[in-house]
Amino acid sequence: MPGIDTSRPFRPLNLAIMTISDSRTAANDTSGDLLVQRLTAAGHHLAARALVQDEAAAIAAQYRAWIDDPAVEIVISTGGTGVTGRDVTPEALEQVAEKLIAGFGELFRMISFQKIGTSALQSRATAGVAKGTYLFALPGSPGACRDGWDEILVHQLDNRHRPCNFAELLPRLREHEHS
Repeated sequence: MPGIDTSRPFRPLNLAIMTISDSRTAANDTSGDLLVQRLTAAGHHLAARALVQDEAAAIAAQYRAWIDDPAVEIVISTGGTGVTGRDVTPEALEQVAEKLIAGFGELFRMISFQKIGTSALQSRATAGVAKGTYLFALPGSPGACRDGWDEILVHQLDNRHRPCNFAELLPRLREHEHS
């Protein structure tokens, strides 16, 4: 049965939050605020936060900056995962990722389908790994961020979650670099 193994000590992780939007500001970034509140309530640390325009080059540049920052272990972006012309977050993530985590988007859409029906198809939520850093791209709505965090990330970023989790794999993400 999945759940928390209380015999293991919790290991807080260092997360960066990137809000991707042409219209949001620090004053009205409700999705970014929600993610910061959720990650700190879970015991993790906010390592960095940024607001980035819906431009693939700018998004990829911010991903790269945090991938290269040893103080950042996880990047969660919100916004730009839809199907309109300005939605380019998945393409930016794919530019920098060494490996994609296909199951993240599939699981997110399954959870979303249970709440919003076939509208879940419009989300291109995705995830990947680059240089030992996890990258998660969530849609821009607070509801989608809540679902992504509460239903997936809070569990997978907790090293005590059983039977397995992303957090416990962090030390092994760069094994291929030492071969």
